[in-house]
Amino acid sequence: MQNRFRHTIAASFIGYIVQAIIGNFTPLLFLTFQTSYGISLDKIALLVTANFGLQMLIDLLASRFVDKIGYRVPLVAAHLCAALGLAGLTFLPELLPDPYAGLVISVMIYAVGGGLIEVLVSPLVEACPTKRKKAVMGLLHSFYCWGSLFVVLASTGFFFFFGIANWKTLALLWAVIPLFNAFYFAWVPIRSLTEEAGGMGLRRLLRNKLFWVFVLFMICAGACEQAISQWASAFAESGLGLSKTVGDLAGPCAFALLMGATRVFYARHSDRMPLRRILLLSGILCVVSYLLASLSPYPAIGLLGCALCGVAVGTLWPGTFSMAAEEIRSGGTAMFALMALAGDVGCVSGPAVVGFVSQAAGGRLQNGILAAIVFPAVLVVALLLFGKRRTPAAV
Repeated sequence: MQNRFRHTIAASFIGYIVQAIIGNFTPLLFLTFQTSYGISLDKIALLVTANFGLQMLIDLLASRFVDKIGYRVPLVAAHLCAALGLAGLTFLPELLPDPYAGLVISVMIYAVGGGLIEVLVSPLVEACPTKRKKAVMGLLHSFYCWGSLFVVLASTGFFFFFGIANWKTLALLWAVIPLFNAFYFAWVPIRSLTEEAGGMGLRRLLRNKLFWVFVLFMICAGACEQAISQWASAFAESGLGLSKTVGDLAGPCAFALLMGATRVFYARHSDRMPLRRILLLSGILCVVSYLLASLSPYPAIGLLGCALCGVAVGTLWPGTFSMAAEEIRSGGTAMFALMALAGDVGCVSGPAVVGFVSQAAGGRLQNGILAAIVFPAVLVVALLLFGKRRTPAAV
C-alpha cells in the first residue's frame, strides 16, 4: 500500500469513531434529559428514531449523488454536520422555547453526518490499494466498537470528576474530533470504488427473494445491537439501581468491549468459521442475554446479560454482509447499500420498542428489553429455516 493512503485509512478509522460518538454519547444522557428537561421515555426513544431514521434516508439518497460528486465533498460535509450537531446539543435546547425541539434538531444534524459516513467510509477503504482488504475492513468495523468503548470510558471519567451537570462542555469536546477529521479528509488521497461489471440492477435485485431474507437478517441484526446499546446506561442506572459511574462502566462499556473483541476475532478467523452456524449461535446467545438482562432480580446478572449481548451481536452485522456476498454473488454495490439501509431500520426499531414499551409499563426498562427479544427470536427462526437451503443462489 502506498504510504499516502495510510492517511486515508487512518481518517476512515476516525470516521468510525465519529460514528461511535454520534451513536453512544447522547444515550448516556437519556436520564439527564428526562430530569433536566422533563422529557418522557417515549419521547427520548424518538431521539433514537430521529437519528437512525434520518440516517436511513441519507443511505437511500447518497447512492444517487455520491458517484456524481465524488467522496471528498460529502465526507467533509458529513464530519462538519457531526461537529455542528454535537455542539448544538449544548445551546439549542436553551435557545428554543421547547428544549426537546432543540435536542431533536441537534440529533438530526449529526444524523446527516452519520448517514454519509456509513455510506462512504466502507467503499472508500475498499478502494484503497491494500493487500489484505478483508483484514483492513474487519479492523475498520471494529473501530466503531473501540470508539464506543472510548466514548463511554472518557464520558464516565468526565462525569465522575467534573459532574454530570457539565455534560455540555463534554459535548463540545467531542465535537472537536469530527471537526478535525473534516480537515483530515480534505487533505488525504481518495479513490472511488466503481461497481464491477455484471452486477444485477436494482429492479432485478428487488425481485430476488433471497435478497429479502438478508434484509430481514439485517433488520434483526441492527435491532438486536441497538436495543441494548442505546438503553444500557439508562437501564443500569434506573432499572438496576446502580450509580451512573458503575452503570456506564459495567453496562455500555462492557458491551462495546466484548462486541469489539468479537469483531476482531471474526475478522481474523472468518475464513475458517461456518458462518451460518456462528450467526445462529449468536442469535441464541442474544436471546439468552436479553432474558438475563430483563428477568434477573440481581443487578450483577442483569449486567452480565448486557455484556453477553455484546458478544452475541458482534458477528451479526458483518456476518450477514459476508453471507449475502456468498449467496448473491452478483448483488453488487446496490445490494450492500440497501442492506445497510435495512440495518438502520433495525437500529430504529429495537430502541423504539424498548422505549415505548417501557413508558407504557410505567418506566420499567426491563419490560421494554423483554419485548425487544422478538428481534433475536425472529433471527433464530429465520436462520433455522434458511439452513434448510442447500443450493446457493449464484445469480
